[in-house]
Amino acid sequence: MGLATLAFVGFALVVQGLWIPTKARAAQFMIARAWHEILAGRAEVRPWPWADTWPVARLHLPGASRSLYVLAGASGQSLAFGPAHVTASARPGEADNVVIAGHRDTHFAPLEFLAAGDQIIVETVQNSIRYQVETTEIVHESRVDLLERSGRAELTLITCHPFDVIVPGGSMRFVVHANAIDRSPMARARPSTSADSPR
Repeated sequence: MGLATLAFVGFALVVQGLWIPTKARAAQFMIARAWHEILAGRAEVRPWPWADTWPVARLHLPGASRSLYVLAGASGQSLAFGPAHVTASARPGEADNVVIAGHRDTHFAPLEFLAAGDQIIVETVQNSIRYQVETTEIVHESRVDLLERSGRAELTLITCHPFDVIVPGGSMRFVVHANAIDRSPMARARPSTSADSPR
C-alpha cells in the first residue's frame, strides 16, 4: 500500500470520526425543534422527513448532563438517537406502567448509578410526572412481563447489562422500577430559547 493510499485512508477515517458526532448533534437539534412544535400544538412532528419516529416526552435523569427526548417506538433507528417508548406499555403521561428503553453506552449510561430514592421526571404535552426509584434489578431479556400494563402509575427503564462491555447486545437487562409521586399539568409551550437546545 503506497503512501498516498495510506494518507487517503487516514483522511477518510478522520472525516468519518468527525461526521458521526456532527450528525448526532444535528439530530438532537432537530428532535428538540420537533418537540417544541409538538408542545405548541402540532401532532407527531417528525424531526426529519424520512424519520419513522417523533418525540413523545422529555426525560430528566439524575446524573445526566442534559434532559433526554423520548422517541416513539423502540425500534433500532429510534434507539440510535435517544431513549424510546415501548409501544406495548402505557403512553408517557398515563397513570400506568410506562416503559422506556435506551442504550447502555449512550443515553441510558446514567442508569447504572441510580439508587432507591432518586427522582426521575417525565414531561409530556399534558403533564409532568415525578417518579421515585424503588428498585433496580438485572433480568433476562425474556421477562416480557415487565412491558405490560400494571394499573399502577409507574415507570420502567430498561437497558442492556452489563454496562462495561464493548460488544453490543447480550441477553441480560438492567431494569429501573420507579413509582409516581407527583403529577402536575404542563404549562403551555413557551418560545424556544438557546437554553432549550441540546448541548
